[in-house]
Amino acid sequence: MVDGMNDADLVLGLRQGDRDAWEALCQQYSDRLWRYVARLVGGDEQSVTDVFQETIMAAASAGRRLGPGSQVWPWLARIGHNQAALFWRKRYRDADVDWRQLASTDGGEDPAELLERLETVDCVRCLLAAMSADQVALLTGKYLDGLTAAELATQLGGTTEAIRSRLARARREFRERFERLTKDRGETHPAVSPDSSPQRDLS
Repeated sequence: MVDGMNDADLVLGLRQGDRDAWEALCQQYSDRLWRYVARLVGGDEQSVTDVFQETIMAAASAGRRLGPGSQVWPWLARIGHNQAALFWRKRYRDADVDWRQLASTDGGEDPAELLERLETVDCVRCLLAAMSADQVALLTGKYLDGLTAAELATQLGGTTEAIRSRLARARREFRERFERLTKDRGETHPAVSPDSSPQRDLS
């Protein structure tokens, strides 16, 4: 069993179908990938498990096609992002709200307020799944993990200035998508930005 392989060795091993490289990948990135998927999918453990497993299977089949010099985490995050997007497309296509469960909520919370809060959090996750994997990695890294621009540059590649510029574009894209969605649905949620409370509920 191989521990602590760097990205270059992992990529070489995955391209060659090496078992040790795959084991090292799972050891080094499984926890992080689980958290990333959970942020995009939500608190339902079974759904997170399903999307996580789909991501692992997709990564296993794509490993041999990795290009030389690829970075492992952005590659895995992209696959997880794509699987989460598939999850949300299917969920909203088959959406069916259990109003009876909402109506019987314990604790005195107004069912209408509860539904609005849950829908806002789900809306944020759905929007993230529709954005690019790079933008999601930047937003979650900055606002959920508390990473600095320099730390994001180390993880995702590029200079610190480039990361700041990409992060600003990601924030703007998120805000514009949220505003368009709520306007189209005729809703009046307060403005949501990546560092406001609905998205922090994803951690």
